[in-house]
Amino acid sequence: MRDVELYEAILGLTPPWKVAHVELNVAAKEVTIRVDAGPSPFPCPECGAVVGGYDSKFRRWRHLDTCQFVTWIEAEVPRVECPLHGVKQVRVPWAEPGSQFTALFERVAIDLLRECSVAGAADLLRISWDEAWGIKKRAVRRGLARRAVGEVKHVGVDEKAVAKGHTYLTVVADLDRGQVLYLAEGRNGASLDGFWEGLGPAGRRGIEAIAMDMWEPYIQSTRRHVPGAEEKIVFDKFHIVKHLHEAVDRVRRVEQRALKGVADDRLAGTKYLWLMRPGSMSPAQRARLQTLVASDLRVARAWSLKERFRQFWEYSYVGAAARFFQRWFWRATHSRLRPMAKVAWLIRRHLPNVLTYLRHRITNAGLEAVNATIQWVKKTARGFRNIDHFTIAIFFHCGGLDLYPHESR
Repeated sequence: MRDVELYEAILGLTPPWKVAHVELNVAAKEVTIRVDAGPSPFPCPECGAVVGGYDSKFRRWRHLDTCQFVTWIEAEVPRVECPLHGVKQVRVPWAEPGSQFTALFERVAIDLLRECSVAGAADLLRISWDEAWGIKKRAVRRGLARRAVGEVKHVGVDEKAVAKGHTYLTVVADLDRGQVLYLAEGRNGASLDGFWEGLGPAGRRGIEAIAMDMWEPYIQSTRRHVPGAEEKIVFDKFHIVKHLHEAVDRVRRVEQRALKGVADDRLAGTKYLWLMRPGSMSPAQRARLQTLVASDLRVARAWSLKERFRQFWEYSYVGAAARFFQRWFWRATHSRLRPMAKVAWLIRRHLPNVLTYLRHRITNAGLEAVNATIQWVKKTARGFRNIDHFTIAIFFHCGGLDLYPHESR
């Protein structure tokens, strides 16, 4: 098989496209494949009508390497004159319109970009950082254009810090599929309005439950747009647990400082002991905790309140859970532990939509994998040039998008 026939077979070319010749430059370690189309009429890329040629334009694409030699495809790409759409360049079968890379090259690049940083992928592919980022950006645009959201029943709403200085992104994810559906700068009502408006009336009616934290702008946005929102908003269980953990830790810090002043080091090194689940502790940790809990420490009482609240999530009936909460609330607000009382009042103010958890049983725990990926993206990128770059990276890794280019045959 001659080199011309070999590359025609590798590229999958069919008439009128054919390989005219192959040039090998050993010194430059490059292979250049020249492709011709001949004088055949071509379909208009807009409407498909077969029309006559107008002229041609020289184009060059980077292809997958041949035995570690950088490989290029070159062609005089015909332009046609359509009565409806004017002069248009025909589509080539090996690349998407406007790309300087073949579809096969972009597919490999996308696979690399899934696994490493843009700089790392660019180095392996022997292209520039900007070229690698362009492939990533086009992949996201392609995927978003193809995506049909379909029926969404359970969504999670959260905010993600982009950088220091109170710069946030609003993140909305499909909790059933674990996919990011929407991103917007900021964490105000307008940031979430865009998602609800884009979902449309039928999509909003199909929403069964929304997990979120107790952030008023998100609450008001959801109430404005989602029918029956009061029964569908679920204040995230793990945000409430986080508030309880922070309250216990505040009690510990104050008490530890006081004990340190009288040379009592019982609380030294116990920060995470008070926050761990007893079932995940080692025997030594469990023994130490039991000793501390049996003492007269204020943090021991705070820990007991935190642990007692676990029972709330186990109830099946809203009425029974509400009665349990009232008993727990009384203990917390009469504990003389200000941080615990503060959390108790916070939960009480939002109790109706904490109780909805018992009906819907959803949390933003489904976003943990997404959040972990976002953290990895931030770490590997070592920062982003702007918030748009961060948004593109999140959709690329967490959007569940069809990112690959399709060759036109």
